Amino acid sequence: MHLAYPAVLSALLFCTGLYGVLARRNAILVLMSVELMLNAVNLNLVAFDVWLAKAAEDTLHSGQALALFTIAIAAAEIGIGLAIVLAVHRNRGTADIDRLRDTAESPDGTDPDAPTAGTADEKAEATA
Repeated sequence: MHLAYPAVLSALLFCTGLYGVLARRNAILVLMSVELMLNAVNLNLVAFDVWLAKAAEDTLHSGQALALFTIAIAAAEIGIGLAIVLAVHRNRGTADIDRLRDTAESPDGTDPDAPTAGTADEKAEATA
């Protein structure tokens, strides 16, 4: 098999993951896109390891070993990332990345999303 096939597939997977990271608003989908990017890197590591193994007699299969390390790191990243997302979802009620940025507390200690105090007449005058 030619090296071009897994390299093109890996590039397509990586671009799809990159688009998911940049375009998605949900934190779970962003984590899934990062996982897709890591799998594209694993595919490249194994493909180049097989391609280089044909040239040398004694090989250490370092690409496959690095792919295993990447899989272990990805598993730890998903475990910690999901724990953080679940904790934030329990506290804030959403996993939307833009809303989490907007609900940050202001420097003076007040909540920017809290409704302002006032009677119905004052609110009507303010909107008129």
